[in-house]
Amino acid sequence: MRAEQVTDPVAYHGEGPVWSERWGGLRWVDMMAGDVLSLGADGAVGRRRVGSIAAALRPRRRGGAVIGVERGFAMEDPDGTLTHLDELWTDETVRMNEGGCDPDGRFYCGSMAYDQRAGAGALYRLDPDGSARVVLEDVSVSNGLEWSPDGSRAYYNDTPTGRTDVFDYDADTGLTGRRPFVQIPDGNPDGLTVDGEGGVWVALYGDGAVRRYTPDGVLDEVVEVPASKVTACAFGGPNLDELFITTSRENLDPGEEPLAGSLFRAAVGVAGLPAREFAG
Repeated sequence: MRAEQVTDPVAYHGEGPVWSERWGGLRWVDMMAGDVLSLGADGAVGRRRVGSIAAALRPRRRGGAVIGVERGFAMEDPDGTLTHLDELWTDETVRMNEGGCDPDGRFYCGSMAYDQRAGAGALYRLDPDGSARVVLEDVSVSNGLEWSPDGSRAYYNDTPTGRTDVFDYDADTGLTGRRPFVQIPDGNPDGLTVDGEGGVWVALYGDGAVRRYTPDGVLDEVVEVPASKVTACAFGGPNLDELFITTSRENLDPGEEPLAGSLFRAAVGVAGLPAREFAG
């Protein structure tokens, strides 16, 4: 299966696509530019700066969005007003990277060092009351995070491990029982999403592909992307049956991989789940 191009190369480091009817469609980030991008019904791309880094975002139940920014979180109100919460750390060599919401409406975002040094990052959780805490330490490049359809499991990528892990989850104990889900030899698992059948779709940075694994960890589909630095994927469209895929131009020379930085889409024959929303 091969993905089709949706936009021009509009992002240097496209990441974190999310489809929400509250927004009227798809948003994603141009991470290093600090911008949130939006896809209009006519294919036009909107752009809004939210900080020096725009790491990840999810819709809020009350409208607007919660956004991971360089060293913490920001809240967008329904009218577009943006409020940055207190920074979670002062180390300027570490930034937020990727995140997602749990079934109980809490937003997670993981960090990494700019130089990707091992163990410099952590996974943070923002609760609806605005408090934040570390839920996982010793992370190198915190990436994709999404829950199973029934909410009992969470899938997670720390890219340098070369695998996707799975946690058990419930509201009281949070993420527990971390264990390997799939090992990806010579692969760099980046963002991920989960479909309505429990299949796990993993974006492979540097490999030009998204792979689907069954709930048992069996590879059963590959989407080829005409850009090597595939960063993340999410289901969208009116029936949530289109897989939107973001890509990056990070560290590419001018003229190299001319489609890198574009948004892509594939009809993959299965539907996703509505985006989990932040309760705050």
